[in-house]
Amino acid sequence: MELWDPAPLSISPPASLLSGWVAKGLLTQEELDSASRESHAFSSHLQEAEQRIRTKRELGQLRLEAERLRLEQDSADVSHKYYLSQRFEELQVFAGHLQELLSEQGSLRQRLMKPFCQTSLPIEAHLHRYVVELLQMVQDFIENLEGHLTTVRTLPSLADNVAKLTSGLAQLLTREVEVELLAQQVLQWRDLQPCPPMEQRL
Repeated sequence: MELWDPAPLSISPPASLLSGWVAKGLLTQEELDSASRESHAFSSHLQEAEQRIRTKRELGQLRLEAERLRLEQDSADVSHKYYLSQRFEELQVFAGHLQELLSEQGSLRQRLMKPFCQTSLPIEAHLHRYVVELLQMVQDFIENLEGHLTTVRTLPSLADNVAKLTSGLAQLLTREVEVELLAQQVLQWRDLQPCPPMEQRL
């Protein structure tokens, strides 16, 4: 709707004023029609605001058009024959898989309803004793597993421990020789000391 056009159902106050002037002969209809819309009768700020509003409206329309074109391009890519053929093949494979499942529905239901205890291997009667012994051995092994793991972990440091034991044994032998020498010196010193009289002992 144009800015100077009156509303279709109501007449604005400026329009009624202008129509009154035309009725009184102060102004003719031709003069009103020839009046420029870009007249400087209004403030320059109002004209700038109107220009900004018009520019924003045009920019919004251009954005909407660009979005519509982008959506059309995206939908054109999706609806391209190459993509459609790929999707059609995937749907065919999926439909074939579903048909196989539907055809084997009875056997699949029976397999799912079958208890798991019947799937174990049967053991003959003369082998039951060995199975019991084997289970006892497995139980003992599991109970001692932590000790076995600790032993396995200490194997890399076994050489260091043996070296420490060897050095400790050498030191012990050295101390033993020193003690024997001291004992011999004490015995020799005791033998060299004069024996005290019997009265002094008492």
